[in-house]
Amino acid sequence: MTFNAAHLLGIEHLHPTEITTLLDLADHYAEQNRKGIQSKDVLAGMTQVNMFFENSTRTQSSFELAGKRLGADVMNMSMATSSVKKGETLIDTALTLNAMHPDILVVRHGSAGAVSLLSQKVNCAVLNAGDGRHEHPTQALLDALTIRRAKGRLHRLSIAICGDIAHSRVARSNIMLLGKMENRVRLIAPPTLMPSEVSELGVEVYDDMREGLKDVDVVMMLRLQKERMDGGFIPSEREYFHRYGLDAEKLSYAKDDAIVMHPGPMNRGVEIDGSIADDINRSVIQTQVEMGVAVRMAAMDLLARNLRERRAAGQVVTV
Repeated sequence: MTFNAAHLLGIEHLHPTEITTLLDLADHYAEQNRKGIQSKDVLAGMTQVNMFFENSTRTQSSFELAGKRLGADVMNMSMATSSVKKGETLIDTALTLNAMHPDILVVRHGSAGAVSLLSQKVNCAVLNAGDGRHEHPTQALLDALTIRRAKGRLHRLSIAICGDIAHSRVARSNIMLLGKMENRVRLIAPPTLMPSEVSELGVEVYDDMREGLKDVDVVMMLRLQKERMDGGFIPSEREYFHRYGLDAEKLSYAKDDAIVMHPGPMNRGVEIDGSIADDINRSVIQTQVEMGVAVRMAAMDLLARNLRERRAAGQVVTV
């Protein structure tokens, strides 16, 4: 298998063969999980620390479950009450953590680049669980695995990403991953929610849902990131749903077998109609949650293998 990364900080630096390797292993773990088979020996004797400077019950619980299924000792650090809140710098926190000799560090932070900075200060494998508006690599990977399992392939598909593109790290990671795998990506959003650098992303841009959804294979809806908005980006939630919320009428413009995705948590009646979200024939939203555990298991497995090899070769100096 080909996966040479020491950390998983984003999609940008992953080669398509590394993405395929990770998805293939995640596919294996997804089947194991469905059969109730656990692989406690994979991370046996290793310590996983989850540091979430931003709250995310879904992502944190997914990483925690993934680590435990692989046999890691998992510790969740409550950063809301940590010394960082009392004035300690991120580098001080990294040095303190490093002295505890963790093996895997899972980090979510509100500032872009914070996770990369931490990775430079610790002697363990670091996974980015979301940093500011930058990236959310495991979300893009679990989305990719969900698409591949539903469609039988992950190339030459037409995929629409709809909603709050400007504030979404999920959109950024997905645009990069889907582009690397030779898919046609469309972004659909009001101009106020479209990133300023959209012309550099190699995507098609639409501000009309019906036009943008025409004949697509995959419809990926995004949550309105209200916590990252500092102005009037939409007139009202009612108007937003009328123009950009996914309902049966708008979905009818996509292919008959198009699947519907959402990274969650969903705002029903704002980004997506509840009946569409719950449609077992079209919606793969619950499958995304299931694949999230499998993808995070695969990512930690591969990073742990590389960490052991580097340690054995004396490339990681323990302080």
